[in-house]
Amino acid sequence: MTLSELTAAERHRRIAGDFTGQVARVTDWDAPAPVAGWTARDVVDHLVTWFPSFLSAGGVALPTGPSAVADPEAAWSFHVDAVQALLDDPDQATGQFSHEYAGTMPVAEAIDRFYTADIFMHTWDLARASGQDVALEPEFCAQLLAGMESMEEVIRSSGQYGPKVEVPSEADPQTRLVGFIGRDPSWQPATSTH
Repeated sequence: MTLSELTAAERHRRIAGDFTGQVARVTDWDAPAPVAGWTARDVVDHLVTWFPSFLSAGGVALPTGPSAVADPEAAWSFHVDAVQALLDDPDQATGQFSHEYAGTMPVAEAIDRFYTADIFMHTWDLARASGQDVALEPEFCAQLLAGMESMEEVIRSSGQYGPKVEVPSEADPQTRLVGFIGRDPSWQPATSTH
């Protein structure tokens, strides 16, 4: 099944599982990432810090785990299990999430809409930071891109995305998505000169 055909819980399990695979292959957490000023560690730290705060602002608490600064692998493992547990619990997943800016919706929808897609896109960042190539599902790339293009002005003004990187119009969905969110699709970590 494609990602878009899955439930919110299944989609998170698959996308977060792919990210977990990338985490396991990182050998240098201080390696630069495609996001200016970030390292591989910062990619994980971003995911495990912004989302608990976002949920908390909407009345949903996640347990506090290890620091990604100290131990990115342990931090990610704890965090991903906590988010999946929320999604797998029918009572919590269908509970109300109400956020000043995001609106009111079931918890599972909030996770799916605001967070699971973020993991999906940051999988590319972590893969590249660790010298890996990654093939994101083309259909989901195209779906996310279409949704974001329709509200580009809001996205750009949020400060969450860098300037769009132009790519050929015939480029594949992953390349177009990566360029849209402000990454250079041809970015590679610098190779050591010694």
